[in-house]
Amino acid sequence: MAIVFQKPKALTDDIFHYCPGCTHGIIHRLVAEVIDELDIEGSTVGVAPVGCAVLAYNYFACDMVEAAHGRAPAVATGLKRAKPENIVFAYQGDGDLAAIGMAETIHAATRGENITVIFVNNAIYGMTGGQMAPTSLPGQITQTTPYGRDVAYSGNPIRVMELISQLDGVALAQRVSVDSVKNVRAAKKAIKRAFENQVKGKGYSIIEVLSACPTNWGLEPNEALRWLRDNMMPYYPLGVYKDTYPEDSN
Repeated sequence: MAIVFQKPKALTDDIFHYCPGCTHGIIHRLVAEVIDELDIEGSTVGVAPVGCAVLAYNYFACDMVEAAHGRAPAVATGLKRAKPENIVFAYQGDGDLAAIGMAETIHAATRGENITVIFVNNAIYGMTGGQMAPTSLPGQITQTTPYGRDVAYSGNPIRVMELISQLDGVALAQRVSVDSVKNVRAAKKAIKRAFENQVKGKGYSIIEVLSACPTNWGLEPNEALRWLRDNMMPYYPLGVYKDTYPEDSN
């Protein structure tokens, strides 16, 4: 019997620690499928963040490095410059990338570092108990905003793709989602494009993936996906925000 579906070779046999309904597992699989399809596992180095994906080094079969909180872009830069023949990706959540790591993110992007960044946005601090994140929506209830995020007090959420796309060093900035089969397929295509850009030496590519956090949102998994569609997508519209080499998209 022909095998039509199996675990990507770029994933280990370790069981994910993520909560039921968390979409980190989907995103991990998409990254691994792309690594398999491009046949780059032997030359790929991933950088794990601090946050829910802190144990990503257990799940990807390629070489992995753990970075201090927010420093994944700096670590990825060092790895890529020391070994430019390697394919280097950083996997980061919204707290890691858009809060403590915003400076590293901005400077790696504006320098045009030839790295790939997978940015998972679930609009909340997941690992530490559900506090407000830089991407938490106006009015969103979290552990530290029990009456909803008040923008007059806490400021507005950061729209990372809209910000990053203004920088000259960025080759690709795209926002995708993994809430449906259609969007999962589109997300994989975007992630593959980001890795291909690096293989071709095009520069900095970042893919933002809107993700669900049922546990800290206090929702069942299916309800969380609906909440993502109804609340996150209007505030964080999907799409390509910068594409310096559109001729390579076909």
